[in-house]
Parts: sequence; C-alpha cells; structure tokens
Amino acid sequence: QVQLEESGGGLVQAGGSLRLACKASGSATGSTMSTYPMAWFRQAPGKEREFVAGISQKGSITKFADSVKGRFTISRVNALNTVYSYLQMNGLKPEDTAVYYCAADRPLGSIHLSPNEYTYWGQGTQVTVSS
Repeated sequence: QVQLEESGGGLVQAGGSLRLACKASGSATGSTMSTYPMAWFRQAPGKEREFVAGISQKGSITKFADSVKGRFTISRVNALNTVYSYLQMNGLKPEDTAVYYCAADRPLGSIHLSPNEYTYWGQGTQVTVSS
C-alpha cells in the first residue's frame, strides 16, 4: 500500500520561502516508489485543486504551472523503498496560500496535470502567505 506524507507547511510573509517535503513509501503493484512520477497540487478555499509541479521517476523531467515558474523548484531523492519529493517555494505571494498535496501516479506513468490522473494522495499541508 502506498502512503504519502507531507510536511513543511506554515505561515510566511510575502517574498519569503518554504520547503515542502513528501515522504512516499510502500507499493501497490510490487514496483518500488522510484518508478512513480510525483507531483504537487494545491487547493485554495472555494477553488478547485490545481497542478503546481511534477517530476519524473529519475528527476530528468519537471513540469510547473505557469503561476509558479521561476519561483518554485521540485526535486526528489529515490531511496530503496522510499521516495522523498521536495517543493522549494521562493518569492511566495499571498495567492500561493492553499493546502498543498503530494500525489503519486501509477508505476512508469507520466506527469499529468489533472488531479484525476493521480491515485495516491497525502493528507495535505497548509501554506499561508501574509501580505
């Protein structure tokens, strides 16, 4: 069974930085977590969940929402049975305020922009940016 757990959220002033971490462990099909693409989504109150960033299995391919390009970076560390995905957020703006979720697709999948394509989700971590 795949488990995702986020950490690192909090309250920060506009222009500040935060680093979110996601620990992904387990397996649903016998494949290790290193074969899963990973992504970050966010959801603000009253809004739909939106794609923020994604990273391929070995980290060679990354995708970002236009709203965060140049400010956010995504990385991952593949351990034996655990993957750590990091979202470094710089130049934070009040409009970045949301609950941030870590997500994992199926093994050998692609980075999808729609949350409907992701099977596994963390519980979310709150990011609040004050003006």
